[in-house]
Amino acid sequence: MDTVISKDGTPIAYDRVGEGPALVVVDGAFAHPAINPTTGQLGALLSPAFTVVSYARRGRGESGDTKPFAKQREIEDLGAVVEAVGGTAFVLGGSSGSFLVLDAAAAGLPIRRLAVYEPPIIVDDSRPPLPADYVEHLDRLTAEGRIGDAVAYFMTAAMGMPEPMVDGMRQGPFWPELEKVAPTLAYDGTFVAETMSGRPLDPARWTGIEAPVLVIDGGASESFMHTGADALAAVLEHAERRTLEGQTHDVAADVLAPVLAEFFGPAGR
Repeated sequence: MDTVISKDGTPIAYDRVGEGPALVVVDGAFAHPAINPTTGQLGALLSPAFTVVSYARRGRGESGDTKPFAKQREIEDLGAVVEAVGGTAFVLGGSSGSFLVLDAAAAGLPIRRLAVYEPPIIVDDSRPPLPADYVEHLDRLTAEGRIGDAVAYFMTAAMGMPEPMVDGMRQGPFWPELEKVAPTLAYDGTFVAETMSGRPLDPARWTGIEAPVLVIDGGASESFMHTGADALAAVLEHAERRTLEGQTHDVAADVLAPVLAEFFGPAGR
């Protein structure tokens, strides 16, 4: 992997594959290129037409993590990657990474077009919102060294998983990989605390976005994903909506790739 230095001195590791205009993929909570197979699959499928760029967000994989954290630092990280791969890019955000992408576009990063897949938004009563002290609780668990408890709290409070299921997962072989990036869960929490509050979205948050946005959800996902995607598209000035039938939050790369190729390719511009 290559490395770029973000504005605050943090090294951010990234990789690229293919030829053509840059398409930067921004992961959601936990995920980074070393453990997210979907990113690599997208790269293989889209590489004939795009230079697909994947990077490890700060605190994950081979990237560094300079304290204190602020959302602006992650926007600067993405900006550094975009600059390193040509100075402008298409961008895809997955799950909570969607809001990093949207906030970055609103802040003026040179993003030509952006797509978001299933941004976590709760604007109805189909599921409980995040606790008001969600981020603070994650920070407290991490500060106390209760890394496994932080992972479990994210899974129950944010993902809505039953506690017995999470207890079983703690015995699985992949749990240590989740614990490695657990301190970054609060970072994602700062991006979604408002969007998963159960209150209407604030359109002022993204009024600076001039680029076209494709808002995508999976047809087999939970109902709050559909209402949330609809709500987001309604507050964005240049938004399109797509639903991928039969897909869930864990989208298949071979289903998502053609939609991205159409939106980012010559026919979509």
